[in-house]
Amino acid sequence: MTERPVEQRPMMISDPQVMRALAHPARLEIMEHLTTTGAAVTATECAEIVGLSPSAVSYHLRELAKFGLVEQAPSRGDARERLWRSSVGSWGVEVGQDAPPEARAAQETLIEVYAARDMARVRDWARRTGDEPKEWYDAAQYGGAALMLTAEELTALNEAVRALMKPYRRRERVDPPEGARPVMVHYAALPMD
Repeated sequence: MTERPVEQRPMMISDPQVMRALAHPARLEIMEHLTTTGAAVTATECAEIVGLSPSAVSYHLRELAKFGLVEQAPSRGDARERLWRSSVGSWGVEVGQDAPPEARAAQETLIEVYAARDMARVRDWARRTGDEPKEWYDAAQYGGAALMLTAEELTALNEAVRALMKPYRRRERVDPPEGARPVMVHYAALPMD
């Protein structure tokens, strides 16, 4: 049985400096890996995941640590090995409508980087669909729906979607069934003009 990761607090980010620090594709990739797995990794191990050199990843980890997003983890026994882990269980951006322009601009930049990464994943899936096993090809879905909702209904829909996904979150799913693999769900429910 796999050990359950230590429960960590969610972090709601409103500081423009923190948003700017996260608005980098490698840092988003690092944070995603650490928050979704609960893993403690070296810069070298993380470099293999994000496709950068260990020294570049070490720099990004130190930058994330400045803002309390990652921290050093206990050693695996070799004191020379520096391990890093997420210091938050999850994170989100919380910038109010009355936020200063600097905060709104940082939020917009972070959302654009995040959305570009998500769209790259969709394109990657489209390129490799022919190489996927039939059961995964058939199970995958990409689409959308235009709904008519009140703000209260949209809030309830978002809460229901989060509740549906919660038992499958990678970090909490300690013993997934055989054949399970990471699946990224992109979800956006945004009012249209």
